[in-house]
Amino acid sequence: MLCLETWYFQILVLLAGLLENPEVALDSLSICNTISGWVFMISVGFNAAASVRVGNELGANHPKSAAFSVVMVTSISFIFAVIAAIIVLALRNVISYVFTEGEVVANAVSDLCPLLAITLILNGVQPVLSGVAVGCGWQTFVAYVNVGCYYIVGVPLGALLGFYFKLGAKGIWSGMIGGTLMQTIILIWVTFRTDWNKEVEESMKRLDKWEDKKEPLLKD
Repeated sequence: MLCLETWYFQILVLLAGLLENPEVALDSLSICNTISGWVFMISVGFNAAASVRVGNELGANHPKSAAFSVVMVTSISFIFAVIAAIIVLALRNVISYVFTEGEVVANAVSDLCPLLAITLILNGVQPVLSGVAVGCGWQTFVAYVNVGCYYIVGVPLGALLGFYFKLGAKGIWSGMIGGTLMQTIILIWVTFRTDWNKEVEESMKRLDKWEDKKEPLLKD
C-alpha cells in the first residue's frame, strides 16, 4: 500500500515535466513532495502503531480496546498533521529557501503551500486508517481502494486540471488531493462503520485456521 502511494507521487512529478514551464513546475513540486514526505514519515509510524495495536486487541478478544485505539491513534496523528500544516502556511514565503535560492521557484512553492497543507492533513488520517485495515486483515480491499482512488481518479484528474484547464502544477497537485480525499473518505466510512465484535470473531476464525495448519507440523 505504501508503494502505491509512493509511486503515485512520483507519477505526478513525471507529469509536471510535460508542463509548459517544466523547470519551475518540477522544482516546486519536488520541494512540496519532499516536505510532504518528511511529514508522512510521522504518519507511517502511526500506521505501524495502529496496525499492531488493533491486530493485538482483536486477537486478545478486546473489541472496545481496538475501537478506542483507532480513535486515539487517528486523533493524535491528525493533530500532528494540523500542526505541520499550520507551520507550512506560516512559513510559505520562506520555506523553499531551505532547498533553493531561486525567487521564481520560491514563489511557485508559496502558491502551492495551501494545497500542500491540505495534503498534510489528509496524510495525517489516511495512512493511520490503512494501518487499521492491515490490523483487521483488510489489505486486499484497501489495495483496491488505493488503486482506484490514486490511478483511476487522482492521476487523470490531475492531468485534466493541469493540461486541459491550464492550471499547471496546481492542477496536478489538486488532482492528487482529489484522489487522496476520496481514499480518505472511503477509509473513514468503512472504519467507523465497523462492527468490532464481528471483527474479533473473524480474527478468532483466522487464528483457529492457522492453528489447524500448524498441528500436523508439530506432530511430525
